[in-house]
Amino acid sequence: MNAVLQRLGDMDDDQIDVQTKEWRNKVRELSYDIEDCIDRFLQNHSSGDANANLLQKGVRKMKKLWENHQIGDEIKQLKERVIEEKERHERYKIADRLMVAPQHVRLDPRVPALYEQAKNLVGIDKPREQIIGWIKSEEKQLKVVSIFGTGGLGKTTLAMEVYHKIDESFDCRAMVSVSRTPDIKKLLRDILFQINEREYEKSNDWEMEQLIPKLRKNLEDKRYFFIIDDIWSTDAWKQLKSALPANDNKSRIITTTRIRDVAKSCCCDFVGHMYEAMPQSEENSCKLFFRRVFSSEDCPKHLTEAASVILKKCGGLPLAIISIAGLLSNKNPTVEVWTKIKNSISSMVEKDSPVDKMKRILFLSYFDLPQYLKTCLLYLSVFPEDSNIDPRRLIRLWVAEGLILGQSRACTEQSGESYLHELINRSMIQPSKIGADGRVKICRIHDVILDFIVSQAEEENFVTILNNSDPSDYTSNKFRRLSLQSGFSEGSKMPKASKDLSHLRSLHMFKHESLPVVPSEFAKCQVLRVLAIKLRLGDNYIKHVGHFCELKYLRIKGGIHKLPEEIGKLQHLQTLDLAYTRIEKLPASIVQLQKLVHLLIPFGVPLPDEIGNLQALEVLSGIDLDRASVKSIYGLGELSKLRDVRIWWSDSNEDNSKEGHRTACISSLSKLVKCSLQSLRLARGLSNPDVIASLMISCGFIPPLRRLVFYDEFPTIPSQFASLVNLTRLRVEVGGVGGLEILASLPILQSLTLDTNSDVSNLRWVISGQGFQNLRKFNFEIRDSVVGLMFEPGAMPKLQRLKLWLYARWQLDVHGGPVLGLHHLSALKSIALVFNCNGAVAAEVESSEDDARAAAVSHPNCPTLDIQRYNERRMKTSQTNSKRRLITKQIIDSACKL
Repeated sequence: MNAVLQRLGDMDDDQIDVQTKEWRNKVRELSYDIEDCIDRFLQNHSSGDANANLLQKGVRKMKKLWENHQIGDEIKQLKERVIEEKERHERYKIADRLMVAPQHVRLDPRVPALYEQAKNLVGIDKPREQIIGWIKSEEKQLKVVSIFGTGGLGKTTLAMEVYHKIDESFDCRAMVSVSRTPDIKKLLRDILFQINEREYEKSNDWEMEQLIPKLRKNLEDKRYFFIIDDIWSTDAWKQLKSALPANDNKSRIITTTRIRDVAKSCCCDFVGHMYEAMPQSEENSCKLFFRRVFSSEDCPKHLTEAASVILKKCGGLPLAIISIAGLLSNKNPTVEVWTKIKNSISSMVEKDSPVDKMKRILFLSYFDLPQYLKTCLLYLSVFPEDSNIDPRRLIRLWVAEGLILGQSRACTEQSGESYLHELINRSMIQPSKIGADGRVKICRIHDVILDFIVSQAEEENFVTILNNSDPSDYTSNKFRRLSLQSGFSEGSKMPKASKDLSHLRSLHMFKHESLPVVPSEFAKCQVLRVLAIKLRLGDNYIKHVGHFCELKYLRIKGGIHKLPEEIGKLQHLQTLDLAYTRIEKLPASIVQLQKLVHLLIPFGVPLPDEIGNLQALEVLSGIDLDRASVKSIYGLGELSKLRDVRIWWSDSNEDNSKEGHRTACISSLSKLVKCSLQSLRLARGLSNPDVIASLMISCGFIPPLRRLVFYDEFPTIPSQFASLVNLTRLRVEVGGVGGLEILASLPILQSLTLDTNSDVSNLRWVISGQGFQNLRKFNFEIRDSVVGLMFEPGAMPKLQRLKLWLYARWQLDVHGGPVLGLHHLSALKSIALVFNCNGAVAAEVESSEDDARAAAVSHPNCPTLDIQRYNERRMKTSQTNSKRRLITKQIIDSACKL
């Protein structure tokens, strides 16, 4: 039955008649019900508590007899349904199609270039320069530029290009995306986070009445520049506008919307400009299309005719062009293949509206996917609009839901990454952040594509989305996967929402609100496999977690302080993510989870006793070794499959009584490094040369570590780092300048974060032309110290991204500018600068910012530049600063003479 569904899934809806569609939908529901019945049967016959007394065992046997009777009746009904559908299948004579087996797929190297490089964006120069002209005009009043047009025209791309190209001096910048169901409180907090992180940390419990005046106060004397993307209603704009002061500091806002009236509303109360995004010209459409398919602007002659027709049917919509190009880039470039794709797009598409054209292109791209990719794509509908999705989390969800083909767990994760790459290659998912190693860090779904997959998922009863909607509106009486994307007040929808939850496999909750079902109903979710929820303090739902015996993925965010001991009953659990809770201690039963692969908890939670029992564990994050027993630390070393570890040492003082803990830690870490450990992050108390030296000596060979992160300071860079030749990512804090040549010698290092707090006599770090031959990303953080940075000719030849945290008070007095030799970085694409304004005056900070802009503009690559300020409220007055400057010169002169 499943094979038949897979074959039908490979067919376009247009190729399936009404009767076959109805049969397919009924068989799909039948297959779900059979699977649920099997899960309940296996759960009923799993071994019980061996320590139960005679009375408890008797009660359990009686309960099993009753449940077996129920399951027997259910099996009988299922058999009748199977026979009925089999007979219908024979009457309809449904044709079979073989399913294509998945193969490992790498991320297409053309994709990162397409999404990252502004030079690959076509047709954007003229509108970008027009909008930049409006932004840079001399009016002192707040100005709003509203970009409007249908979905898929590239409005957000245009706004972001303006945002990154503007070289004007703004006191603060922020970008937020509104979406159709806006959470105004969250949006205001997101803006606050980007302009004042300290205020943001206090704002978690603030209501709108507190947020709005706080935000206005932060902005009232600032020149700000904001992007407010994807506004769907005038009401949403009015609420956001109330928090943004219309000052006379030349502040600017860019909004994007699909709706002309909303664009008018954005501009009506201010100096405003409306810009209508238009389809691409024929020339630009060709450039965008051919770059995606062939990595050049040339098309093979034998495909020119088919390409011309396909592009005409795309109507100049960039999203449609990218989508169909993503489909063709995975096909053989033959006339037969391209003609088939051309003919698959209805001839009526030329008369369609832009939205209908886009839908037809997406239908074609979707139905070209193999079945295993269709289900993975549909699963993305559980995420709200404009979500930033962590690929690791997404793949874990796919695995937990059984959507990935493969026998071993290692194979399923590899296949999951391959699935993600294929969906990106086909332009169904957008990579919004790509790491220095080329791996996708964050991905997103274009809202037009999300609309499409949501409609498909709901039509197939694959996912049900409750977004302030009435659950009784849904035709199916069974919820399979439930995504709660808006809050529900306590008890407001309980009667209507309490449909048949016994078939619920997945529950996702994206707001800190109550579920629209009573706890007793929630406990009936016997076949639940995925539970990802946000909870308020004192919520009753978590106490039922022990009932979900089939659960494979559990992610909780919110104020809970402890888990019930019943967590140990979840023998199928693979992922336990508690990183954003207030858990202080794990229950003892946690070590019974024999299939647990990922354990993520807040920093400071002690390592549980008998940790060595968790033999399947591969990822461990947040554990505090200082509060653990020596025995449990030694047990950590028995976890031979661990590949990613992040541990904490809460006692920052030297304590001889903890020597046994450190010895045990070195022993365990050396064992792990010898096995499969690839990523090690150490925080406080463990980041010192003695520990590192002992660890390296105990390993006795070249460690396979690929990522190493330290959150404690070394006096200088340890010489033992020279043996870490497999490192691709490193973060280290040092007090002195020496030892840079050790890091420069690491042959495949791609990402380096260097945090320094050097003394006054060491004035500059010099990056020579030797070493760092493969470095792509460099973060250089200067704390309260007199340190500069200079790049010599040939330095870091592959560096693309540079981020500098500079102490603005010293830059002009001592170094003559924030950084020297930027023009020697031949591959540079982006620069991010953060100036610590503590002790400086505004003129100094502005002068440093101007120097940075001049350096970026004069660089041969014209890299993007982002400048932020930190500790701005601690800037000094000019008079105070003049005295300090004189004292500083005297200190520096004395240091130089020494």
